[in-house]
Amino acid sequence: MITWRSGTVLSCGRGWQGAQELLVDVDGEQVRALAYTDVVGSPEAGDRVTLNVSALARGLGTGGYALVVALPDRLPPDPPPGPGHLVKARYTPLQALVLGADEQESPHHEALADADDLDALPVVVADLHSALPAVVAGARHAAARAGRDAPRVAYVMTDGGALPAAFSRTVAGLRDAGWLDSCITVGQAYGGDHEAVTVHTGLLTARHVVGADLAVVAQGPGNLGTGTRWGFSGVQVGDVVNAVGTLGGRAVASLRVSGADARDRHLGVSHHSMTAYGRVALAAADVVVPRPVEALEQMPSWPAGLTRRVDVQAATLTAPGARHRLVEVVADEPLVAALRACPVGLRTMGRDLDGDPSSFVAAAVAGVHAEQLRVPAAPRP
Repeated sequence: MITWRSGTVLSCGRGWQGAQELLVDVDGEQVRALAYTDVVGSPEAGDRVTLNVSALARGLGTGGYALVVALPDRLPPDPPPGPGHLVKARYTPLQALVLGADEQESPHHEALADADDLDALPVVVADLHSALPAVVAGARHAAARAGRDAPRVAYVMTDGGALPAAFSRTVAGLRDAGWLDSCITVGQAYGGDHEAVTVHTGLLTARHVVGADLAVVAQGPGNLGTGTRWGFSGVQVGDVVNAVGTLGGRAVASLRVSGADARDRHLGVSHHSMTAYGRVALAAADVVVPRPVEALEQMPSWPAGLTRRVDVQAATLTAPGARHRLVEVVADEPLVAALRACPVGLRTMGRDLDGDPSSFVAAAVAGVHAEQLRVPAAPRP
């Protein structure tokens, strides 16, 4: 199940909060590797490292990395004694103990013990991690247009993709730019600014601990799919809509849209969105559809007929009598300019903003709508 290798660190590359890129010699071959420094320590040139190269050997989407499992000759020191009994990545060789915002030893336990209401917090729900910066860009753009301060944004990272928050350069870049106020890791995901047991307590943490004006919920980087109707990790977004509805939030469904995907099932509105929102979500959501101006529709990578296809697909989710509500948001050149100003790179399924603008525009208009729903948060405890 695991393909193991031993290697020697040749050099250290880029680093960001919780992660360090490495160049490692493995049997005479140079391999890119990634170390999660909070877990295995901080490798240095000359260190011997034990690597998991399973996904790399199979050519899977791990960012092209081998993953450092241990520095066998220089183990990190024991963590200082302290509270925290939430175990993430449970019963794996790299399970980690963290302090959950909602557990008894947390300073936030009292605020969360009986918390049961999001107070109409807008929550954008998205399938892919790549939607996160576009959603935030859209929300900030809408706030600026309305003459309001930028919203306080919390990202609730589920465990459908990568488990360590440190794997996401997007989260690190948005946080460094001041665009993201908190990352909350839930389920088996770990390494956020706050940890929580479930999506429910993660959302309550966003509202009652972080004081977020809006939340974005999406899996970490990566996406597991099998080409079947139900076999994809993004199916969980339907369950997130249900959690938002249960807790009195306002669910905003960000559609996964593409005008460039070679697979018909992902053209227009992806079958992932159609299944998750149409079959799994039992609570109501605002399904946001971009209404592109003519200039956008004339972009070479915005194919003729795409807007019509999206409209027809979204209509099946929001037909009269359906649980969801259709919301149309104008997508214009200033919105695209806001996307271009994003402090982190926009990329989805190997395509950038110019390669598949509809993907990012669809996420951005969900952010625009969420900002328009903003309700001032109560003072943080």
